[in-house]
Amino acid sequence: MTGVELDRANLDRAKVAVGLTFATNGLPYAGWLARAPAVRDGLGLSPAGFGLLLLCLSAAAISAIPLAGPLVQRVGPARAVLIGSTSMVLGLTGLASGVLLGSVALAGFGLVLAGMGNSTWDVAMNVEAADVERRLGRTVMPRFHAGFSLGTVLGAGFSAVAAASGLPVWAQLYLTAALTAVVTTPTVRRFLPHEGLPAGQAPATSVRQVWREPRTVLIGFIMLGFGFTEGTANDWLAIGLVDGYRASETVGAVAFGSFVTAMTLGRLFGGYAIERWGRVRTLRVTAASAALGLLLVVSQVTVPLAMLGALLWGAGSSLGFPIGMSAAADDPARAAIRVSVAGSIGYGAFLAGPPLIGLLADHFGVLRAILCVFGALAIGLAASGAARPIPAER
Repeated sequence: MTGVELDRANLDRAKVAVGLTFATNGLPYAGWLARAPAVRDGLGLSPAGFGLLLLCLSAAAISAIPLAGPLVQRVGPARAVLIGSTSMVLGLTGLASGVLLGSVALAGFGLVLAGMGNSTWDVAMNVEAADVERRLGRTVMPRFHAGFSLGTVLGAGFSAVAAASGLPVWAQLYLTAALTAVVTTPTVRRFLPHEGLPAGQAPATSVRQVWREPRTVLIGFIMLGFGFTEGTANDWLAIGLVDGYRASETVGAVAFGSFVTAMTLGRLFGGYAIERWGRVRTLRVTAASAALGLLLVVSQVTVPLAMLGALLWGAGSSLGFPIGMSAAADDPARAAIRVSVAGSIGYGAFLAGPPLIGLLADHFGVLRAILCVFGALAIGLAASGAARPIPAER
């Protein structure tokens, strides 16, 4: 086998491994969010209280992101994914134990570990995905994020079956944690070799310098707007169907599954749209789809119409984060730091969203509360021009 063939073989193996890593990351994320009503009820929390519990996850996630870039730059994406996934597994175990014992404090601590682990995992796998995308020479980042969405579809499907069969949510979380640990370790061994900096050489740029780059900050606002749009559905769609339509927990899980299925399809085929229309126009089209879907969900006309809205909402939310990650990683020498900085802003959606909507839901109901997503979409659209590709920096 020649060196070129070996490089191509390694690249193909890395591409599959990255896709599987994204899917494995999505499985535990959706696995518990689809059963959010059961977690809330098991802990005896009000909508506002549940929003504060979600704050444990999002606050830990956004706090860990600025550290993730330097960590990935130092140890490489493969080791960083292992570190993050281990924290995620411990966090799921803590959440499961908290629900089993009725301990809000233990569940909150579990979500802190899960949030920290997910941020590290997220930055690391996106940096690896951007490297694979550059070497392939075509737009594949949305397909990697489709792997995440596929994992959420599987997680939501498992949750729907578990809810229908009466499996306690704590038992489901223990099983999910075990599966995550078993799959991740062998997968990251197929990542591309990490080329660390030579001894004594400083990084191409620092976190402080990147925070002063207008383009990177605006990319972060794109991710903030579309992340809020996506995250609101992740956290509140199932509860919105249960509370707003008086539907069963199973129907709520199916609605969430519809949302993540549409996201998966949007990401599988979104690369073609990006290559044909460009990043900016694609962002604007998907934002319109998300807005229409949101209106249908909150209309409270019929459950089938809300299901259609969940599909449009999912399709509209599908490409904001992948486009943001690709744009932040345009320059490979600065990819890890820029992805972590843009991600820090983007994950602000997950920090502000849960408590904001929880507090609004106490006064206006969940469905009316999620109307604030329109404001987030406006932010993403206003910053969308920053996603235009730039020439490689030297």
